[in-house]
Amino acid sequence: MESAPATAMVLAAGFGLRMRPLTNKPPKPLITIGGVPMIERILDHLVDAGIDEVVINTHYLASQFFTYFDGRTNPKIKIIHEETLLDTGGGVANALPFLGGDAFLVLNSDVVILKGKTPLIQRLTNTWDPNVMDALLLLQPIENSFGYSGPGDFHLQTSGLLQRSTKGTYAPFLFTGVQMLKRSLFRSAPRSPFSLNFLYDRAQENGRLYGVVHDGEWMHVGTPNAMRKAEIYIRNLE
Repeated sequence: MESAPATAMVLAAGFGLRMRPLTNKPPKPLITIGGVPMIERILDHLVDAGIDEVVINTHYLASQFFTYFDGRTNPKIKIIHEETLLDTGGGVANALPFLGGDAFLVLNSDVVILKGKTPLIQRLTNTWDPNVMDALLLLQPIENSFGYSGPGDFHLQTSGLLQRSTKGTYAPFLFTGVQMLKRSLFRSAPRSPFSLNFLYDRAQENGRLYGVVHDGEWMHVGTPNAMRKAEIYIRNLE
C-alpha cells in the first residue's frame, strides 16, 4: 500500500487523570508543548500525508474541542461525542460509519512524536499488507524513547510479527499510539466499552499483528513532570 487511507481517527476522549491538575480545565490533547497543542502535532502528521478527513472522539470537556475546531477545513474534522466513555476500542467501533475504506489510521492525541527520515504515516502505509495484516502498530525502541521508564510492550520478529510481552518481563519496543487497523478486525467486537488491546490480542492469536519501527523520536508525556521535560527538550530543538 503506497497511498494513505482517506480517513483517520484521533482518540481524544480520555480524562487525563495522571496529568491533574494540568487537565482540570483543558483536556490533555489541547495542552500545549512548545507552544503547540498536542493534538495539532498529531494532525500535522496526517495533513502531511494528504489525509483531509479526520474523526475525533470526545467525552471529557468536549465543548472545548467543538470550539477549538470550529470552521477547520484542513483537515476536515468530524467530532463524535461519547456520552458514555467507550474506551479505545469502543470509540473506534462507534466511529466506523465515518471511517472509509477497508483500513484506516488510528492515533492517540496525547503523545508527542517527532518526524524521522521517513514520515511516520508513510512508514505505516509502505509496510501495510492487508493480505497478512489485521493491525500494524508503529513502535519505538525503548532505548531511543524520551522520558519512558516502563518495561516495554512488544517483541518484534524479523518478519514484522509482534508478540506481546508477558507480565513482569522486559520487551525492547513500546507502542507509540499510532496504528493502521483493518475494518474486518472489528467484526464481532464487544458492544460494551472495550480496549483496543482486545483486538491486538485477537490479531496476535491469528498471526496477523505486525509492527514497524519509527525512525524519529517519541516522547513520554503522561505526567506533569514528563511534560515539563518534553517542553524543555522541544524548545531546545527549535
